[in-house]
Amino acid sequence: MDQFLQIENFGRIAPYAELFWQGTLVTVLLAVFTVMIGFCLALILALMRMSNLRPFRSLELDASGHVRQGGVLPVLSRFNPLSFIATAYVEILRSTPVIVQVFIIYYGVFSLIELPGFRMFGFIRFDRFFPGVVALGMNSGAYLCEIIRAGIQSIDGGQTEAARSLGLSQKQNLRYIILPQAIKNILPAIANEFVVIIKESAITYTIGVQDIMSAVNAVRGATFVIIEPLLVATAIYFCLCFPTSKIIAYFERRMSRGDKR
Repeated sequence: MDQFLQIENFGRIAPYAELFWQGTLVTVLLAVFTVMIGFCLALILALMRMSNLRPFRSLELDASGHVRQGGVLPVLSRFNPLSFIATAYVEILRSTPVIVQVFIIYYGVFSLIELPGFRMFGFIRFDRFFPGVVALGMNSGAYLCEIIRAGIQSIDGGQTEAARSLGLSQKQNLRYIILPQAIKNILPAIANEFVVIIKESAITYTIGVQDIMSAVNAVRGATFVIIEPLLVATAIYFCLCFPTSKIIAYFERRMSRGDKR
């Protein structure tokens, strides 16, 4: 196997250009679906973390109606099961490697579920693509959760008070006032997550997803060259990520310009 760069090797891998094109399409689809799933999951997790559900609230007071000053009961009265579950999810997913999560989802969860074996666009195996999207989406949701929560908490509390004075419910306030402003503030961060997912999606080739790195592996096996396919993959990732980053920066400047008085 050739381990040194040789210009003539690019001619040897040229017939496999379609594999790289297909891998690029799969990578973009992985990023799009991952961010969509991650955003929806993150929104739910963020609302769970900010919820005020305290089923044992009554334990905070003693029989005479006074607040307990110590012991287990006051601690239990502050327990929020929704916030606990969301926090545990976020901390576990953010503290473990992505490849471990991908393997657990694919070999653990989806080994018990029989997925249809059809091919999307004629070459994308759904039974490999879908577990990869789910694993990346769950991981992305853990990171986007903190972004969304910070965006919601950045909105001035006076707007909530104004919404209440107008007779809006908490749900209406969140839907029509808080979320639109929060999403505007966190849109650049969400777009940056899209760029991160483009690069992190390379890990899914380990479970058979036909992304860019899968094309590199296939070309290496067919031609016994490695450096040149890796350079092609590097160029593709750069062409995907660099323009996207510049577009994000442009819109971020436009949005921040509108906030200046």
